Amino acid sequence: MSRFLPFLAAIFLAGAALAEPPVDVPRKPAVKAAPKAKPAAKARAPARPAWAELTAEQQKILAPLKADWESIETERRRKWIGIAKRYPTLKAEEQERVTRRMQRWAKLSPEQRRQARETYKRIVKVPPDKRGNLREQWAEYQALPEREREPAAPEPRRKK
Repeated sequence: MSRFLPFLAAIFLAGAALAEPPVDVPRKPAVKAAPKAKPAAKARAPARPAWAELTAEQQKILAPLKADWESIETERRRKWIGIAKRYPTLKAEEQERVTRRMQRWAKLSPEQRRQARETYKRIVKVPPDKRGNLREQWAEYQALPEREREPAAPEPRRKK
């Protein structure tokens, strides 16, 4: 059981953002072109849309992500915008769940987010019958008293 705890914790830290279906964005067919040499001084174009380009409603829904918005890649921004578009159609308890998970996601470090994404990708590949076992194990873990739970991730070392 203890070897599954970090795995299980990462599943639930990933939250609704990873479980949401991707926003349908038409993609252009890949065309291979000769690679262009990029000047070292040329900066990357900023990801779109910028926070200021979001509607007031989208900004309100995605507020937990505001501080990190400029560092989020374009593709991930589009997924969050897709969540914001579906948000008004959700039931009140589903909206609360999405907001809670978004707040938890915003509190994760970039490394924790990367780890959660990788874990999610692995879990999606697990057959549904075995995923049920993971849910049962997670429920057992959640039922343990706080002092008996193993930490899901090692504490970061502090520099002296």
